[in-house]
Amino acid sequence: FKAGDPEVFKLLCDCRFARESSTLSSRDPFAVVGRLGQGGWSILTTTLVFLSPKALYTAPDSCYGRCEELYNEEDECHCNPECERHHNCCEDYYRHCQPEGFSRSRDAITDQDLLRVSEQLYGADHNKARPTDIAINPQYQASPEETDDQEDRSPQPLYRYVNEELFSKPTYSSFIKLLDNYQRATGREEVVTAEELREQDNFLKEVMKTELMKKLFAFLHSKNRYSSEQEFLADLKEMWFGLYSRGDGEQDSSGFEHVFSGEVKKGKVSGFHNWIRFYLLEKQGIVNYFSHNFNGPWDTYPDVLGLQFSWDGFYKEVGSAFIGCSPEFELGLYTLCFIARPGRECHLSLGGHSLSIQTYPWTKSTYGNGKKYIATAYVVSP
Repeated sequence: FKAGDPEVFKLLCDCRFARESSTLSSRDPFAVVGRLGQGGWSILTTTLVFLSPKALYTAPDSCYGRCEELYNEEDECHCNPECERHHNCCEDYYRHCQPEGFSRSRDAITDQDLLRVSEQLYGADHNKARPTDIAINPQYQASPEETDDQEDRSPQPLYRYVNEELFSKPTYSSFIKLLDNYQRATGREEVVTAEELREQDNFLKEVMKTELMKKLFAFLHSKNRYSSEQEFLADLKEMWFGLYSRGDGEQDSSGFEHVFSGEVKKGKVSGFHNWIRFYLLEKQGIVNYFSHNFNGPWDTYPDVLGLQFSWDGFYKEVGSAFIGCSPEFELGLYTLCFIARPGRECHLSLGGHSLSIQTYPWTKSTYGNGKKYIATAYVVSP
């Protein structure tokens, strides 16, 4: 055998001592026979066992061989049925563990469930913009080769007109108050004041009054993810507003800041997937629209765009965003996908058109009983 052969994974030594015997069994392929002294023989049998690495090793971020394993806070991710409730499953949990267990339960969130409930949420977005509330000017459509060249090919702003009466609606106004609560540079500690905590609570209180979020809770409750609306509300606050470190230990980020407000990391825009934030900063001359690489098939709002833009000189190569939806619509869809398909594309249906959302959990810190914060969530633009 060659040294380093990947198929020779482990050498097991089976040492046997037989008295008054000098005969080697044909079942012992390798043996060394030596005289121990008067009246005794030793047979040292060495057996090579050929095992693939996967048979003896499970990666710390995989459920291979770990289904139903008890919770251990030292694990990077988890493989028991409760991991869906705590949204800390390994990315391959569904592939390895569901067929024998959770997928046969009424609590499983199937692909068909996601298509159905996303259409329900789409229909329940009563606070979305009407066609006359927003006029956009997408201008230049960039090819895949052009998205990273940082060239402004659209001389006009993206937004021609927005009916700002939208912003007087409770979920909009409470959302907008949150946008100035953050330092955009990662690596700088976020200081959360008592007033900012009240603003978080008020926003969540307002969105939970909407039919859309009540439908989302009812669905998740039916799937045994939450036992009460209070539990759901508390978890929303932690997964979206709980602080963690994207830098060197500073509590400098949260899911809400990254997704809705936007951050700057290593000289580039990170996150920033919200149309209201974009419009307000473009109106102030802080955001400069360059081009788009994707325009969704919807002929009403919400629509989807894949954008290239600069934010005060920092560039975003592709920043997908819903256009014209309510804050609760984005929060609801992203939350649904984070709970149902964390770390994977989440396939939905909106007005009969297919759409996918990608979410990722933050894996370096947790809250509660090992629950994961939201690292990012965004619409997948082809």
